[in-house]
Amino acid sequence: KEVIKNINADNHRTKVSKEKRKIGNKFFSPVDLNKAFNEEFTKKAWLETRYNYYITLNRQLMEKSVLMSAADQKRFLLENGEKEPIYSYNQTDFVKDKIAVEIQFGKYSFVAYDLFVKHMLFYSGGVINLGIEILPTKKMQSEMSSGIAYYEGEVYNVMRQGRNNPPVPLLILGIEP
Repeated sequence: KEVIKNINADNHRTKVSKEKRKIGNKFFSPVDLNKAFNEEFTKKAWLETRYNYYITLNRQLMEKSVLMSAADQKRFLLENGEKEPIYSYNQTDFVKDKIAVEIQFGKYSFVAYDLFVKHMLFYSGGVINLGIEILPTKKMQSEMSSGIAYYEGEVYNVMRQGRNNPPVPLLILGIEP
């Protein structure tokens, strides 16, 4: 809450539109807003975090190895018949006290990836107990480039999936100046 309060969004109205109907309008800059959030979260010791893992398509091996370190996963998979385990990772913007925060001023598809892949992976891997997604409201999104995801639309999308989907505790926050 304090991080959001400390950011004056109007100071980040630096993107000049090149879109046909909005040429010359000053919009909120996703890049500048992300930098501001990064500075504020970093001041409070929230850190970008990577979750490293190895991929297997064998469900039983995956379930047994998901809570292991990446090195232990690789060893376990090789010992159990995986010939070439594939190394992968996911990154999340900020993690502290088993809570992950993703700031999303990007396109719609990135929100779905955050909610249904990143938060779930960090949750099932025991890194977090809660995922938080921060999005602009529709009001704020209307003063950004086209195609940016917005709070109301993404909450609606999650609600349509049903009560247990995605199976990770989530808090979706809508912000506006």
